[in-house]
Order: sequence, then C-alpha cells, then structure tokens
Amino acid sequence: MTHNWLLPENVEDILPAQAWHIETLRRRLLDMFNVHGYRMIVPPLLEYLPSLLTGTGHDMDTKTFKLVDQLSGKTMGLRADITPQAARIDAHLLNRQGIARLCYAASVVHTLPDGLMKTREPLQIGAELFGHAGIEADAEIQQLMLDALRIAGVSKVHLDLGHVGIFRCLMKHGQVPVELEADLFGALQGKDSAALAELAQKLVPEVREALCLLPKLYGNPAILDDARRQLPAIPEISQALDDLARIAGQLQGKVAHLCIDLAELRGYHYHSGVVFAAYAEGWANAIAQGGRYDEVGRAFGRSRPATGFSMDLRSLCEGLTAPSLPKGILAPYIQDAALQDTIAALRAQGEMVIIDLPGHETQRGEYECDRMLIAQAGQWKTVNI
Repeated sequence: MTHNWLLPENVEDILPAQAWHIETLRRRLLDMFNVHGYRMIVPPLLEYLPSLLTGTGHDMDTKTFKLVDQLSGKTMGLRADITPQAARIDAHLLNRQGIARLCYAASVVHTLPDGLMKTREPLQIGAELFGHAGIEADAEIQQLMLDALRIAGVSKVHLDLGHVGIFRCLMKHGQVPVELEADLFGALQGKDSAALAELAQKLVPEVREALCLLPKLYGNPAILDDARRQLPAIPEISQALDDLARIAGQLQGKVAHLCIDLAELRGYHYHSGVVFAAYAEGWANAIAQGGRYDEVGRAFGRSRPATGFSMDLRSLCEGLTAPSLPKGILAPYIQDAALQDTIAALRAQGEMVIIDLPGHETQRGEYECDRMLIAQAGQWKTVNI
C-alpha cells in the first residue's frame, strides 16, 4: 500500500530550521552577487526541450524530465540546469554588446540523483559572466565562487583546475572519430589508464602518448612545466597551459590547496576552456563547480564568450551546522491599540512576534518564544519567559 504522504525517492521536504538556514544563505549570496554587478534573473521552470538541451550534450538530455505541453503538443522539459537558460537570456533578451553579469537561485530537477543520498531537486545558485574571452573573466568568476564559499562558512577549500581544450585539441589533431572520442572521454573520466592505452592504440603516436600522459599530469601548479615538456607543441595546448598557469598564479594563497588535473573533463560536452571544482572537508563531492562555455551561445544564434559557476545550496547547507531558529516574542490576544502599535514596532525591527490565539495555552512551548509582552504601568513591555 502506498501512503499518500510518501515522497518519490531522493525528493525531500526541507523543514523549518534547515529551510531558514538555506534561505538566509541564499539572501546573503544574492546580495554579494549584486554588489559585484551580477543582476538576478528568474528563468521558467518549464521550457520547450530543444531550448533546454541546445549545446549541452547527452548528459543533460538524460537528466531532464520530459512531458508533453497540452497547449501546443510539443515536448517540454523541466530544467536540469539554469546555465543554458542564462545563455539563452543573454543571447536573445538582453542583447548586450559588452559584458553581461547574471546570477540566479532556483530549483532544478534531475531524473536521477548525482550520487548516493543526493537529492533530485537541487537548489542551484550561481553566477555567469558573458562577453569577455580573456582569463580575467575566469579569474573573476572563480574569486566570486571562493567569496561565496567563505560567506557560507566553508574553510580550507581544495580547488581543482583543468582545461577541456587540451583534450579537444588532441581529438581534432588526431582526427579521432566521434565514437572513439566518447570512449576515450569515458576512460579519462574514470581515470582508467589501462582502458585509455588500449583505446588509443591505433591513434598517431603523438596523440596516443599525449592522451596516456593526461591522467599522470595531476598535482600542484608545477605540473604545468612537465606538461609543457611532454605534451605536443600545438598552439592551442600551449595557450591552455599558459591560461592555467596565469589563473593558478592569481589563486595562490587564496585556497588551502590548488591542484591541476589535465584529465578533468567536467562538463566536456558544453565546456570549452578552463574548468574548476571546489572541495572541502565534510562533503564527499564537489560543493561548487564551473568553467568556460563559449560555444553554448552560438547554439542560440549569438556566439558569446561565457564563464560561470554554480552550486547546490541544499547540499552545501547539509555539510554546515544549521543555526538555531530565531526565538520569538509571545503576545496576548487582546484588542488593544497600544499593544498593536508595540507589535508593529517590534516586527519593523525584525523581531518575530506571535499572537497567542485563545485556547492554545498548553501548546505555547511549540512557538519557540523566549520572551513575552506584558502590560506594565500602562505600557507594553518585553520580558523574558
């Protein structure tokens, strides 16, 4: 028998203490984004499927819930990521010629959870910068992400940096078929060196050797010197390594640990350059991630350089200690003008004032009030309970 109050697997309610924690952090982060010039957008939860999937690759297709629009008969989808929606808004609605900075905070829905015990309804918050192709934009977005984690109370951040352009360049240089490229990508993501070597057997030696080196090019920024010596001297690869070196130089001292991972292809199907992910003790997976995705705008008919980051506020707050809910002030249910004025003044100051409706005296403890209003010498005063 199915109980009416049961929720689908990996879909959960958020109860008051955690909800208040999430909402408080959401407001603080949006305020921080705003003072940095990032304007908030609120895209729709539903869109026609091609718009949601354009430029995002197969991964987003499998994550997206699909349904038929009863008005048009077209297939629609529940968004699984807000980044493509931000790219669509930049390309078609804002139509700016220069830089556009956008931010957002809203739920997304996934057909399957990203991991064990992960929710299928993340609360995605993030920021996107459109219109600047230089690494200055990447550095700004990464610093914004680190500032967001600091505000959230996350300390000792471990940051991984990669660049999908290196793998893309090797695929193009070696004229690798699409099917083999997908298999090579899977082997790299799984850090399966044996499978990688077997798959690369028939490729030209320069590309084969470079691919087998990528999983070993992992470590502190000094590993970039090894990469310059060992990888093919192709201009696109050299530029990617230079970009990583410059970004790493700017991040030194700002994170507890900085790691270069040239086999990291996070978001490969739509990212086009530098990619990054932040980790910290207490979270099994990345708590924030992002990268450059210059090609997504082209899919919407207007090519724009773009970079951004996002994180799931629900997962982030699960690893943090939720603060106690603020205590309230209990006010008697009395029709008194002076009392009403006092209540209004307290609420204007941000205090929570709860009216003690008649007949519920025995449940007063459930209100979580630590003060109450009483009449003293013709005035209403707040006293501790």
